[in-house]
Amino acid sequence: MEALLHDAGLRPVVLRSDTLASNARGWVQQVRVGDVVSGPETARTAVVDERDVADAAVAVLLTHHDQLNHGPCVLTGPEVLSRADQVAHLGAALRRDLRFQALPADLARSRMLADGRPEPLVEALIAASVWRPESHRVTDHVERLAGHPAGTFARWAIDHAAEFN
Repeated sequence: MEALLHDAGLRPVVLRSDTLASNARGWVQQVRVGDVVSGPETARTAVVDERDVADAAVAVLLTHHDQLNHGPCVLTGPEVLSRADQVAHLGAALRRDLRFQALPADLARSRMLADGRPEPLVEALIAASVWRPESHRVTDHVERLAGHPAGTFARWAIDHAAEFN
């Protein structure tokens, strides 16, 4: 898509986000019924708070086009986390001892489908768990665009803990 925009003579500002913290909402039902969050293991990434992505997008929209870095800007959180790290942060926010249990792709697929998730989403999640490489990349692009440092997943978990009760 980016190549098509450039080939059309446009100068888009491209914002790419890493794993969104809001993806953790997919664990709500598991957290409500137990202390184990299970799913496919995924590569470690710098999980970014969706509020920071929104702040960066607003900043781009409010800045004169000629003053923008046309990127791409890679929006990340401040630390690289595994699924187990994220579940531990969520557990701390809930004051519970939560743990992550990695499942083989086939079992994870069948459980997500049984939970009612749409098949295209399930296939995309499974593909990401199998093929996505680990990333140690952390950028300051949220801060450069939005004027504040990217928030941590631990802060996101505290701010959204009520959704998991």
